[in-house]
Amino acid sequence: YNELRNPRQRYALIDYKRLMDLLHISTVDDLRNSHKKWVEEILKTQNYVRESKWSQSIAVGSKSFVESIKEKLGIRAKGRKVADSKDLYHLREVQAAYNSNFTPENGVLSAKNTYLWSVNS
Repeated sequence: YNELRNPRQRYALIDYKRLMDLLHISTVDDLRNSHKKWVEEILKTQNYVRESKWSQSIAVGSKSFVESIKEKLGIRAKGRKVADSKDLYHLREVQAAYNSNFTPENGVLSAKNTYLWSVNS
């Protein structure tokens, strides 16, 4: 959202020229305004939920696009899988259970770690 609303001058994450060509939009200002209207419309008319494929993925798009991003990442893509959902593919890290290989550092408090006091005295 922020990348479209306030585009970076350098190191942009989005290919704006290509996006504008695909959407038949001629200027970045028109793209910003259209995007704002689309988001506002969705928020007004639908029960919106966060879609993890968009918010937690490294790349989303066609299979060839996602695989090319994975290839460009090289060793940094190790363990990441290309997954598909309907007509889109996305590149994500494999989710590991939190604390699955470690013993807890803070266990349950024991009786020897307790100080009892009398409220009535």
